[in-house]
Amino acid sequence: MDRDSVEPRVDELPGEHAREQVDYHHEPAAPSTYVYEFVWDHTAPAAGPFCTDVDGNVLMDFTAHVGAAPLGYDNPTLRERLDEFDLTDPTKIAGQDFYAASGPPGDAPIPGPADLMDRLVDVSDHYGMDTVFLSNSGAEAVENAIKICYDHTAGKYAITFEGAFHGRTLGALSLNRSKGVYRRRFPEISTVHDVPFCTDRTCDPGSCGCGFFVEDGSRLRRMLGSGGFVDPDEVAYVVVEPVQGEGGYRFPSDAFVAELAAVVDEHDLLLVADEIQSGMGRTGEFWASDHYPIEPDVIAGAKALRVGATIASEDVFPDEESRLSSTWGAGDLLACAQGAITIDVIREQGLMDNARERGRQFRETFDAGPAVTDVRGKGLMLAVEFDTKARRDDVMDAAFARGLLTLGCGRKTLRILPPLDATEREIDLGASLLADAVDAAS
Repeated sequence: MDRDSVEPRVDELPGEHAREQVDYHHEPAAPSTYVYEFVWDHTAPAAGPFCTDVDGNVLMDFTAHVGAAPLGYDNPTLRERLDEFDLTDPTKIAGQDFYAASGPPGDAPIPGPADLMDRLVDVSDHYGMDTVFLSNSGAEAVENAIKICYDHTAGKYAITFEGAFHGRTLGALSLNRSKGVYRRRFPEISTVHDVPFCTDRTCDPGSCGCGFFVEDGSRLRRMLGSGGFVDPDEVAYVVVEPVQGEGGYRFPSDAFVAELAAVVDEHDLLLVADEIQSGMGRTGEFWASDHYPIEPDVIAGAKALRVGATIASEDVFPDEESRLSSTWGAGDLLACAQGAITIDVIREQGLMDNARERGRQFRETFDAGPAVTDVRGKGLMLAVEFDTKARRDDVMDAAFARGLLTLGCGRKTLRILPPLDATEREIDLGASLLADAVDAAS
């Protein structure tokens, strides 16, 4: 597949083989969320944002597997470095019980768990972070983030934000404030409180449509003040997505982030930044937090990282060895290598600069039309919002029929996640396909 010339080519979606595979998949599979009857053929040609399904259709993937494939399909640098490895089975071991390495510390031919953690410390050093705990997934990264905060402070309260999504395990679910179906009828941590998340262009201290700012400051400040119902000395942590993902690709207002930073600093609260979808260069900075005046005490990363990671300073982590443990996180040798090499590629090839430039290109050139109420984003974490949910869904279907994969989020928003090395041609092509889909759905 020639990435410089390939374009989507669709005969029928879903095709006969895709329908057969979907039926086969669901015979043993528990009910869950599937967006399309799209079945990627992982043995067929793929390059950058382009992939092939089991019926031979060529599609353009602007989902990056919900940000989990930041370099797109079959990135040549990643593939070349992985092809050099002569890995012996097992590639998964009990990572908190045994160590694994392929060479001297810091100079291993195949980067392992320690090398990945070393790279994460390096990209988080400006926050004073020097310690990492690896786990299996984003939800586990969040679970361990809140565990270490509860352990460090002995506080019982937590503060989250309206629209938040932090995972599907029970502790993380207690922090969610997006779709009700995620939490309904599950037991929850009872001491979690929430305040509004205020978005850019709609919120400032003098005129707040989000409900965060009130006459005497903010809801957060009022909650923790002398007349508030939460004692700041009993708050274990505040958890925030620097950019809300599942909640609708909502970007915070400058006033909101400044107030959050001020209140956290005033009361000396631990701030957890959930960077599972927004991290790893997606917004044009390595962490989305880097865009804002907040200084997180803990970062939860995953998706593009290939494993879960909870990052903080040594002081925040518990001293007792048995307080944290994970069977596979630090023992997934292949995933740790992929994560470490992905960080290397992003930094070596200037992909954060490219994300900023290509994101600007999309926002400036996408021909929105009257059905689109907003086009927003940082880097290549982009959102197109529509006048109604039905319109959003129709546009997503129309884009799929044209060979462009997108994903919904929030109530009426499409998220656009090209690979971080997307080219000018690919952004133009994807934007054109999306504009055609908007016209067809209008």
